[in-house]
Amino acid sequence: MDNNNPQPTLKPTEAQQAVFVQSVAMPDNAVLIQGPEFNQSLSLSQLMSSYKTMGFQASSLAEAIDIINDMRRWRLSDDPITAEEGEDYRDPDVRKNTKCKIFLGYTSNLVSSGMREIIRFLVQHKMVDVVVTTGGGVEEDFIKCLAPTYLGAFDLKGGDLRQKGLNRIGNLLVPNNNYCKFEDWVVPILDAMLEEQKTKNKIWTPSTMIYRLGQEINDESSIYYWCAKNNIPVYCPAITDGSLGDMIYFHSYRNPGLIIDIAADIRSVNNEAVFAKKTGMIILGGGIIKHHICNANLMRNGADYAVYINTAQEFDGSDAGARPDEAVSWGKIRLNSRSVKLYAEATLVFPLIVAETFAKDHATSSS
Repeated sequence: MDNNNPQPTLKPTEAQQAVFVQSVAMPDNAVLIQGPEFNQSLSLSQLMSSYKTMGFQASSLAEAIDIINDMRRWRLSDDPITAEEGEDYRDPDVRKNTKCKIFLGYTSNLVSSGMREIIRFLVQHKMVDVVVTTGGGVEEDFIKCLAPTYLGAFDLKGGDLRQKGLNRIGNLLVPNNNYCKFEDWVVPILDAMLEEQKTKNKIWTPSTMIYRLGQEINDESSIYYWCAKNNIPVYCPAITDGSLGDMIYFHSYRNPGLIIDIAADIRSVNNEAVFAKKTGMIILGGGIIKHHICNANLMRNGADYAVYINTAQEFDGSDAGARPDEAVSWGKIRLNSRSVKLYAEATLVFPLIVAETFAKDHATSSS
């Protein structure tokens, strides 16, 4: 022992008090943390059920599944009739058949990926009511009807790819020839749209343009083929931000005069929310698609359900990074809503969510 630094012979009381702080009793309904038991054979549903008690983002994923199932189950007949209720909505049959209006938003990279087929499934079977996407989210769907996208790698050199005429989207590769094929397909349609504008006073908006393109593609693998067929409106406030905008730009020199009116669409998308009895938002990614849906729901004092899926953080004040509670402060999500933000890359988690919600019910009803 160092005589200059003698060790105490009594227990360090303060240290003990710091380490052994007494806990309060946990409530009876406290959730115990427990993971899946792989000593047993587990189905996908059983595995996903275990996420609720796993913690971290696994529990958020399970909450997203619960919220989506809630918005899908809700009927107006679940709520009492209010004094302000109109005569039409007092009828029991009308109330039983009035559902929550589901807004689905997604960014263009998800259509470039294999998520396209999942989104197509949702609109094919009328599982969502309103779609909001970006310019790339529109054109990439049509381009895939004309030519394929390929798996590449994140670390491929941009300079090498440029010389080969290959465009990289993350670890996906899109040959530039695909966009040439898109031009060959879309330009005659733009010509026809301009002719209808001149001869029939047709007013084109982004949503009516997408509807027309969905009719013209005549391909059941297309998201917008099914949106047109099922009268699901698609709103794209940034319709010119991408290859479709490039085609409109070149067309304005070759055959000038086509007008795309965004003012009519803002009235339309806002009214989708204003006149809905209940609304739910499923938003994959951030940026303009996220805010466009949220802002439409501001017009009704907020959505009733919200599921955000993205990887953005809130420390920079971005809309993409904002949690649902920030939208509550703006009136874009209601005070008594159910909402969650799942911090994850959408291609990892949304297929699992769809499997436990929309697809699960579809498989049951089909059988």
